[in-house]
Amino acid sequence: MPVIAKSTYKPPIFCSNTHIQTVIPTLFRKVPDVTYQRERIDTPDGDFLDLDWSRVGSKLLAIVLHGLEGNSTRSYMMGMVRALNRSAWDALAVNFRGCGGESNRRLQMYHSGETGDLQTVIRHVSGLSRYSELALVGSSLGANVILKYLGEQGEATPPIIRAAVTISVPCDLKASSIRISALMNRLYLKRFLKMLHEKMQAKALMAPEKIDLKGYEEIRTLKEFDDRYTAPLHGFKDAYDYYEKSSCRPFLPNISVPTLLINAADDPFLSASCYPYEEAKANPNLFLEVPKHGGHVGFMAFDHNGEYWSETRAVAFLNQRAC
Repeated sequence: MPVIAKSTYKPPIFCSNTHIQTVIPTLFRKVPDVTYQRERIDTPDGDFLDLDWSRVGSKLLAIVLHGLEGNSTRSYMMGMVRALNRSAWDALAVNFRGCGGESNRRLQMYHSGETGDLQTVIRHVSGLSRYSELALVGSSLGANVILKYLGEQGEATPPIIRAAVTISVPCDLKASSIRISALMNRLYLKRFLKMLHEKMQAKALMAPEKIDLKGYEEIRTLKEFDDRYTAPLHGFKDAYDYYEKSSCRPFLPNISVPTLLINAADDPFLSASCYPYEEAKANPNLFLEVPKHGGHVGFMAFDHNGEYWSETRAVAFLNQRAC
């Protein structure tokens, strides 16, 4: 019964508020001591992915995925990479299509259910014959991608993948889209829509006959954006079809490698359906931990080494399962 009854996370004094946890790290956290070496690889459909390596000469590698409109330089990504390096793991921070500083070649971008690019990265690093074990680590959208991938693969998961850690996971995308579009989250939604607008402007230059930006400023919910852009660009009937087929929760019973799922109870973006207690109780490989506090990809800590609790926790989980 891998539901972790009591989380070890305790927020710093005066930092238990969900919005403080969500906002302060994004705006003010700096993570030194991470230097990337970039590699660009081609995808089977003629596009490319920008991969950022942080190596310490290990035989262990963690592939790290970011959230919606993130990239390898976000503080939560660099914090996780630094924690992995300190614990003798090489780290590979993946920039989803269009998130590495340059627009991708195709109209299609990335989305919560796109696992093909993760598969491409896994095949690429496996082909290097440099690593004895791989781990997958993801936050938010990237965490959903990892869990869906592992569920899709099931018992056929490549044996080199030994474990995974996922943080702040929108396991039910429909419910999460409603939640993030609520009044209390209006500022977050406005920020996401602004960043997505910039992406769509670049796409409109590529194919003005397929990307209509007229009235973009009238979009008020994430569903409206997904109905207008995400769904049609990626072969879904509408936003609800996209949410149904891309949510990781239906795939959780099939996960066959040890996987830690951390969702704070006060995450402002997650609904009750994003806490898969029953799936964790039924699957010995799925470990669910629900700290009382932490916000969305927060879990702040002010200890001597600058690591956040989620980073320390993720590395400890991976180390327990590494040979």
